[in-house]
Amino acid sequence: MNILITGIHGFVGSNLVVAFKEQHTIYGLDIVSPPKDGVLKTFGWNELEKLPEVDVIIHLAGKAHDTKNQSNAQSYFEINTGLTQKIFDWFLSSEARKFIFFSSVKAAADQVEGILTEDVVPAPKGPYGESKIAAEEYILDHLSKHETRNPKPAKKVFILRPCMIHGPGNKGNLNLLYKVVSKGIPWPLGAFENKRSFTSIDNLSFVIGQLVSGNIESGIYHMADDEALSTNELIELISASQGKKSAVWPLPQGFIKGLARLGDILHLPLNSERLKKLTESYVVSNEKIKKALGIQKMPSGAGEGMRKTLASFRKS
Repeated sequence: MNILITGIHGFVGSNLVVAFKEQHTIYGLDIVSPPKDGVLKTFGWNELEKLPEVDVIIHLAGKAHDTKNQSNAQSYFEINTGLTQKIFDWFLSSEARKFIFFSSVKAAADQVEGILTEDVVPAPKGPYGESKIAAEEYILDHLSKHETRNPKPAKKVFILRPCMIHGPGNKGNLNLLYKVVSKGIPWPLGAFENKRSFTSIDNLSFVIGQLVSGNIESGIYHMADDEALSTNELIELISASQGKKSAVWPLPQGFIKGLARLGDILHLPLNSERLKKLTESYVVSNEKIKKALGIQKMPSGAGEGMRKTLASFRKS
C-alpha cells in the first residue's frame, strides 16, 4: 500500500518506517523534509496539493505534553487540533480509505479510578488533553457528515489513545528516571504502591500494521501493554538493566506526606501535587483493541518491552 505518515521524523514515525518500509511505499508529511531511509518523499505542510494518492494516512504530528507547563496553551490547539483538521479534510477529499489518528489517553482522563476504558465520558484537564479531544470531535463530526453525503464506499477511521509510549530512541520522563537511578539516587517513595500502563513501540507497531492491512471496525481504541507496572517495579527493572541492586526506600507514607505539605509552604521540589503525580495509578484497558484484532494478548509483555527500551538507553 501507499502510506502517508505525518510527523514522520518523530520517535513513533521513525519506528513505523522501520516496521513498514519493506512491505509498503511510504511518504512523509512534516515540518522538516530531509531524506529518510525507507521514505520515498517527505512533503511540507504547505504542500498538501502536491501529495500523491495514498491508501492510508497515519497522523502522528502533534505537540507533546509539556510536563513543565511552559508551553502556551494556544499552541496545543494550533498544532494538535489545527493540523488534524487540515489533514483530515484532505483525507475526506482524497481516495484514501483509512485514517489512523494518534490521540492520547489524556484526551479521555487526566486521572483514573480503577481501569480506563473507552466507555468513559472524556474529561481532559489542561490544553494538551483538551486539544486532543477537540481533534477527535472534529474527526467524528466531519466523518459523519461525509458519510451522509457519500454512503459508499465507506472510509475507515481509527482514533488511537495510547498511554506512554516507549522504545529505542524514546525521550522523556522515562529517560529522566533512568538517569536518576543510574546516579545511585534512592527512590524514597517505596511505601506507595501504584500501577501505571505503558505502550511498547513493538506492540504499537503490531497494532498499526493490523489496522493498515486488516478489516478492522472503525472506532476509538485505547492502546496499552497487557500488564501495568508499578514505579517500584520500574525502578527495579532500571537497576537490573544497569547491573545494580535497586535502592527503593519504603519511608513511611505519613512522613513523606508531611514533607510534601512542607514543600507546599516553602515551594520545595516535593510538594503535594508532585507527590500525587509520582504515586498515583493510571491503568488503561486494551481489551477492546485486542478483541477487534482477534488476539488474546499483545506480542510483547510489558516487562519484556521495558527491558528492551532500557537496554537501548544503556547502549546510547
